[in-house]
Amino acid sequence: MAEKKSTGKAGSGQAGFNGAALFTLAAVLAGLGIELMTTGGGLAIPGWPFNLVFLLLFGGAILAVGLIFREHPMVTWLGGIPLGLSLIVGLALLSFVGGVLPQESVVNGVLQHEKFPTGSLVASLRLDGMFSSWPFALVTLFFLFNLGLTLVWKTFPFRLANLQFMLFHGGFWIALSCGLLGNSQLQRFVVPIDEGRATNVAYDRDTERALHLPFSIFLKDFQIDQYAARLALYDPRTDQVIESNSKQMHDISKGATAEWPGVGSLTVLDYFPDALPDSHGIPVPVEGKNGFPFARVRLEVGGVVSEHWITSGGPQLKPQFVPMGDYYIVMAEGEPKAFRSEVMVMGEGGERVAALLEVNKPVDFHGWKLYQMGYDEKAGRWSTLSLVEAVRDPWLPAVYVGFFMIMAGNLLFFWKGIKKMEEA
Repeated sequence: MAEKKSTGKAGSGQAGFNGAALFTLAAVLAGLGIELMTTGGGLAIPGWPFNLVFLLLFGGAILAVGLIFREHPMVTWLGGIPLGLSLIVGLALLSFVGGVLPQESVVNGVLQHEKFPTGSLVASLRLDGMFSSWPFALVTLFFLFNLGLTLVWKTFPFRLANLQFMLFHGGFWIALSCGLLGNSQLQRFVVPIDEGRATNVAYDRDTERALHLPFSIFLKDFQIDQYAARLALYDPRTDQVIESNSKQMHDISKGATAEWPGVGSLTVLDYFPDALPDSHGIPVPVEGKNGFPFARVRLEVGGVVSEHWITSGGPQLKPQFVPMGDYYIVMAEGEPKAFRSEVMVMGEGGERVAALLEVNKPVDFHGWKLYQMGYDEKAGRWSTLSLVEAVRDPWLPAVYVGFFMIMAGNLLFFWKGIKKMEEA
């Protein structure tokens, strides 16, 4: 009996991995078959409260199967390491396909295939919508089942020695399942706000449908920081910029020089980032964003020296440039460096929170995250319109709990390793 048992275990090594690989392949092929029959319809994640009901029923089924049928060979195989590793490889390959191929998007409520037309093989198999496809869903579902079974077996009966395993794998299970099922409740809206006004009207990023938020945002001030303006030699015949000796456009600053062989040279005598012409047409520095960048330049062309004012212009002011032989010296507006919105967020209950919205620095308000998203790019630094993104993800706290459990499991793992080294 002992010899037979050991032979079975040995045979379960290679045979177990082969069977697991075939099972994973079958799950992928079954998902692709469903996509073909539904012409790439994909899988719609259930919304609230059905996503929570599904998660509870799924978790309860794993618990029941793991405890009641613990010794059943089929259940043991479903919760085994070979199947878990094969499913991880399957998820990695599907994710790779989803990362390489351009993925679909929704524009005005209509599904758009970025590169592959509707009816093509890629679209019919939903390879361009991988993360909402049946192959990805089936492999993920089996992986969660496999991971859940191993977690149940390590948890019951409880042993303190298994705490690190329970924290790491339990956190992974919670983060993955809640992250996927909560995706149907993720809300992302764009809130356009004019300076000096308040609004609670937002627009869905996919359908452009207007709706009202449970709070309003008042835009006190919108500011843009820019890099310095640049000088360039422009050829109107070819509509191109001519490179100087330094092979680049020159940032404008007082004292800066540039030379174009065979054309001439230039020296910046003065530079005002914000200025307005006075009654005599001479630029005078001003405060705020009502001014325009001006530079006084000295040109030397064929031994002839002259001085001129140039500007990139803006609203209600035409650009000013000067000829240099067959070319023109022009000023190019500096690229945006940073932009921010000074806002007051007001809740329906009268709550008021003053905040400064910046890119990648969200502000939290009653379960919503507010991000600085954009502005009126045509108006540039004179924009008085700010685009704020409002994001709400009710399942995000559960995902964070999973991440914290993973971190705690890792810390416990390292702590155990240190203790073993000290004992040794």
